[in-house]
Amino acid sequence: MTQAASHYRGRRVLVTGGLGFIGSTLARALVAAGAHVTIADAMIPGCGGNPHNIQGIDDRVVVRLVDLRERSLLDDLVRGQDVIFNLAGKISHVDSMRDPDADLDNNCRAHLGLLEACRRVNPDTKVVYAGTRQVYGRPEYLPVDERHLVRPTDVNGINKAAGEAYHIVYNNAHGLRACSLRLTNVYGPRQLIDHSRQGFIGWFVRLAIEDAEIQIYGDGRQVRDFVYVDDAVDAFLLAGADDAANGQVLNVGGSEPIAHRDLVALLIDAAGTGRFTLVDWPSQRKAIDIGSFHADSTLIGQVLGWRPTTPLATGLARMVAFCREHWAHYVTNPGQAARL
Repeated sequence: MTQAASHYRGRRVLVTGGLGFIGSTLARALVAAGAHVTIADAMIPGCGGNPHNIQGIDDRVVVRLVDLRERSLLDDLVRGQDVIFNLAGKISHVDSMRDPDADLDNNCRAHLGLLEACRRVNPDTKVVYAGTRQVYGRPEYLPVDERHLVRPTDVNGINKAAGEAYHIVYNNAHGLRACSLRLTNVYGPRQLIDHSRQGFIGWFVRLAIEDAEIQIYGDGRQVRDFVYVDDAVDAFLLAGADDAANGQVLNVGGSEPIAHRDLVALLIDAAGTGRFTLVDWPSQRKAIDIGSFHADSTLIGQVLGWRPTTPLATGLARMVAFCREHWAHYVTNPGQAARL
């Protein structure tokens, strides 16, 4: 756990989207640090909220089933919170193209409502927003730093960019301390593995464990960087504790990029099961794919002293072991993946 954890002892902290993958891992770190943690989650089906994610700390957190789109509930939710980690929202690129209105409601209107509630009843709080590298779109250069143009290729990227911009505007115009962390591909225990609409790595882990065939689109040479969830949580803790982050947009990327086919080979080695094949791109996914991407995380290192520390092979082995141990809590139709 980062040294910033001591900042949270005795503080009141709200984690929106706290029953999800990253949110629940963050909540666990905050509980360990001695914070008084409230989790807010709408438990929207298919978005990753899972009560099992807080097993073992469920008696030490307050859980509120709150949808941020319900503005009448937000004043009470944010009142008195010292720090708010805002991880709520929808992250499926494919779903955003199928239902753009729902993505708009969850990733723009909901966050604007939360910020307005903070401005009304808790202007001294600190808000850390979970942004995404998807806002960059297809990169003009690699690695991508924060000066790169924001040109999303899908509706989710557009709305996440808007949600991020709201937080920075409220910092700059209203004095509400806020920042955004642009996460690359975060992976690890408690990640959604039940379907493939929220990124490929969780789905690939499931396929490997079920000894199924992993289909890699194209030639498999496109690269990504990956951040183990504990490292991502450290970035959140640092950002929430240090006002140097206020008004900043900071990349949170992996230490080294890796090609998809090499990632899958590493995963299969970690799992001891699974196989892969190369297939043509489905048209709907090809239309919104950004190609190769890896982030330059120099700025967050300079501002907050953060860097990733978990090797990819280690993180994958931990994720595989966790998924196997807790399989029944994360897979609704065991064996289905192998038949798809």
